[in-house]
Amino acid sequence: MPTRIEVVADPVRDRCVLITDHLSPRRLPGPPGVVRVALVAAGALLLAGDQVRIEVVVSGPIRLEIVETAGTVAYAMRGSSARWDVEIELIDGASLQWYGEPFVVAAEADVTRSTTVRLEPGCTAEIRESLVLGRYGEIGGTLHTQTRAWMGPELLLAEDLDLSPENRTGWAILGQARCLDTVTTLGHRLPEAPHTLQLEGSGSIARRLVHQQHESDLGRTRMRTPATD
Repeated sequence: MPTRIEVVADPVRDRCVLITDHLSPRRLPGPPGVVRVALVAAGALLLAGDQVRIEVVVSGPIRLEIVETAGTVAYAMRGSSARWDVEIELIDGASLQWYGEPFVVAAEADVTRSTTVRLEPGCTAEIRESLVLGRYGEIGGTLHTQTRAWMGPELLLAEDLDLSPENRTGWAILGQARCLDTVTTLGHRLPEAPHTLQLEGSGSIARRLVHQQHESDLGRTRMRTPATD
C-alpha cells in the first residue's frame, strides 16, 4: 500500500484522506483554501530493498502544501537497491506546492527515483527536488532519476538523469558539483532569469549546481509569481 494524500475541495469543509506506509502524512493547520500536510518517516529510510511510493491526488480549486519535516538519507545497500516513486494528479483547478528537503545518496547506495505529474489545464504545481550525492566527505552512491509531466494529453516534461559516480562528473551533468537543486513549475512559468529553463509548454525549471546544499538559493526564494506565457 502506498503513502497517499487525497484532497478534495468542498464549499463546507475540504476533505483530506491520508494513508500511511513508509511515510506518515499528517495534516497541519492552514488558512482557508489551503491544505497543509507534513510527511514524517514511519521508520528507518531509505534502506536496501525499500520501495517507497507516494500518491498525491488533489481535486478542485484548492492548494495542497506538502511539508517534509526532515531530509532523507539512502544508506549503503551492499549490492542491493531501493526505489522512491511519486505519482501526482491535479484536477479541476487544483494546485500543489512541495518544497522537498535534501535527498542524500550515501556511499554504496543505489536508488531509482521517479516523479510523474498529471495536470488538467488550469492546474499548477511547484516542486523542489534537492539531490545530494554523498554525505560530507563521501563520494555518493548511484542515483537514477526519471521525471515525466503531462498537461492534459500533452507531454510537458521528460527528463532522465544518470547520476552514477562514473557518469555524473561530465561537464554536461554535474561536473565537480555534489548537489543538484531543482524547482520545477508546471502550469505557469517563472520569470526569465539565469539558470532558468522555459519549457515549450507552460512550465519552467530553475536549477542550481552547488557543492554544499545550503549554497543554493532556491530554498530561500519562493518563486510562485507566474510570468506571462
